[in-house]
Amino acid sequence: MERESMEFDVVIVGAGPAGLSTACKLMQLANENNQELMVCVVEKGSEVGAHILSGAVFEPRAMNELFPDWKEKGAPLNTPVTEDHIYLLNSESSSKRLPNAITPKTMHNDGNYIVSMGNVCRWLAEQAEQLGVEVFPGFAASEVIYNDDGSVGGVLTGDMGVGADGQPKDGYMPGMELRAKYTVFAEGCRGHLGKDLIEHFSLDKDASPQHYAIGFKEIWDIDPAKHQPGLVVHSAGWPLNDATGGSYLYHAEDNQVFVGLIVDLNYSNPYLSPFDEFQQLKHHPVFKQYLEGGKRVSYGARAIAKGGFNSLPKMTFPGGILVGCEAGTLNFAKIKGNHTAMKSGMLAAESIIEALAKNAEAPESELTGYTDKFKNSWVYDELFRSRNFGPAIHKLGNFWGGAFNTLEQNFFNGNLFFTMKDEHKDYAQLDLASDAKEISYPKPDGVLSFDKLSSVFLSNTNHEEEQPCHLQLKDASIPLEVNFPKYAEPAQRYCPAGVYEIIEEEGSKRFQINAQNCVHCKTCDIKDPSQNIRWVVPEGAGGPNYPNM
Repeated sequence: MERESMEFDVVIVGAGPAGLSTACKLMQLANENNQELMVCVVEKGSEVGAHILSGAVFEPRAMNELFPDWKEKGAPLNTPVTEDHIYLLNSESSSKRLPNAITPKTMHNDGNYIVSMGNVCRWLAEQAEQLGVEVFPGFAASEVIYNDDGSVGGVLTGDMGVGADGQPKDGYMPGMELRAKYTVFAEGCRGHLGKDLIEHFSLDKDASPQHYAIGFKEIWDIDPAKHQPGLVVHSAGWPLNDATGGSYLYHAEDNQVFVGLIVDLNYSNPYLSPFDEFQQLKHHPVFKQYLEGGKRVSYGARAIAKGGFNSLPKMTFPGGILVGCEAGTLNFAKIKGNHTAMKSGMLAAESIIEALAKNAEAPESELTGYTDKFKNSWVYDELFRSRNFGPAIHKLGNFWGGAFNTLEQNFFNGNLFFTMKDEHKDYAQLDLASDAKEISYPKPDGVLSFDKLSSVFLSNTNHEEEQPCHLQLKDASIPLEVNFPKYAEPAQRYCPAGVYEIIEEEGSKRFQINAQNCVHCKTCDIKDPSQNIRWVVPEGAGGPNYPNM
């Protein structure tokens, strides 16, 4: 098939904090050096920010470097953190507030801001466009283009208007070839092209397995009398008895709070439902006191790469580079990855500019200079100091792992002489259903807790119904013949959007995929015990449309 082709110096896949920071820094440096540069950003969401989901307490360190005048330029960092409250939830009704002195200092948020990262990304996209970057929302990068010498030569955007049978419909538009000297992959956690590239180039051969969590978030309009702009609440403990993780409630602007739960995906009980754990959480007095009388206005969920320093893959390969959460640069000790994602993108931009300055027509294939830049940066130092944080929680649990982390961060500044590692893959941690205890969750009350379908409705998720399913089964028999008898088919519970169901019809069972509901969290790609589900991009503009997550 003849496809239209466009040539750029740099193509960036994903308009999140990493991709947009790469684009902005590229153009800033090009303008400083009077270099001609053509940069394009493709974003699968319907608009920039549509797929962005982050807590988010934002550390402005990278932003200060990228746009020192961000305040004057109107960046949406409007709510400075005023207070940190950290609780240990002992049961459904009791809790203990922990003094700041006995919590890891990485959890303290002086100088940070409560933000909507979706809105920050929209602002970054405006800056990028003003600098001369072309930003194309609604275009999903579906395949990597390889050159004859095996290097990456760009990406192919997905065809539009293909029916579920794989045949073109009326209005069919073939995808485009976007070719580039360098392609920057900034798809976020478990990006499907990034996953393929890591495998293709064996980028993770010297790293520990990546570890993940699923993060939930709801936005609530609350009673103005209960609103304390800048208050940050974190907690550990209840309701998570069968998993590690923690919860948050951030008082943002305009009488809104962001509330959520993070559940580590190394849990062992196949009956655990992260969604239902989150719904329970909101009934705890620590959270209920703010939410009661309020109204839930948005919902979403997203996987988080939390392996940190030990799980970092090699980020460069011929013709391209991984940045941000695609590479797993999040600092889980801080529960923050936006500043590190931005900085990794800025370092990538510096490496690209240097390579193009040496030889614009035929630059070196691999950005070898990036590795040294990364190792000499504050991102590397920060991730190194936090390298034991996640493994300690995994191995010792929330309480003793938390105690170890407080000791290491507060007294040794993250510089203990040993490195703790977790070499177990998250998906391989599930117990057999026969060895596990079934969990009975309370029914949602429709006031503080809700069901999956009404939640998905608030994510504004939509996919063109008549298209190939983007949740691909390597073997269609496995859900019913392997996962159901062995693990009670956990996809029914770990998916936060009710995508996977087992339907009983006339005495027989059928595995159903409701791909229309998918919020693009990638949990199924991560947690399926048979590694049988492959998440690939649907048509561009499909998925959630988050207003200000």
